[in-house]
Amino acid sequence: MNSNDIKAMQEAIKLSASSLQDKTIPTGGPFGAVIYKNGEFIAGGYNHVLANHDPSAHGEVQAIRSACQKLQTWDLSGCVLYTSCEPCPMCLMTSKWANIDKIYFAATRKDAAAIGFKDDDLYELLKPGTYATAMPECRNEAVEVMQKWFKKFADNGKY
Repeated sequence: MNSNDIKAMQEAIKLSASSLQDKTIPTGGPFGAVIYKNGEFIAGGYNHVLANHDPSAHGEVQAIRSACQKLQTWDLSGCVLYTSCEPCPMCLMTSKWANIDKIYFAATRKDAAAIGFKDDDLYELLKPGTYATAMPECRNEAVEVMQKWFKKFADNGKY
């Protein structure tokens, strides 16, 4: 860890404190994140779950959305995510979908659990067979749409 990494993490932590500012009701949980590329600040965000009535509006997702808009791409290869707390499974997977190269966090999911957040419990749901139920009766229809999409976009180099 170098001094630039520490400064970036301190920015993420400062954003996490935005949930404390002069409000009787917070925007969301105390979680913030920033994204850097080639040592340059790209975007930041903090939790807006309550303010936006959106369970996906976590600090990391907010930062990823902003970075994608700023860079005009969904692909954040070469970027580094600094987040005030270990990412929940949704934020971790969103980061992976966005091809973020490195993820650094300060507090752990156990620290979040200690104040009532269920990130740690959500990781338990990722065990095989516990997160969803397959409906094989509808699989062929869904696969057909996927194959049509692939032929229309991906197979022609549009994606």
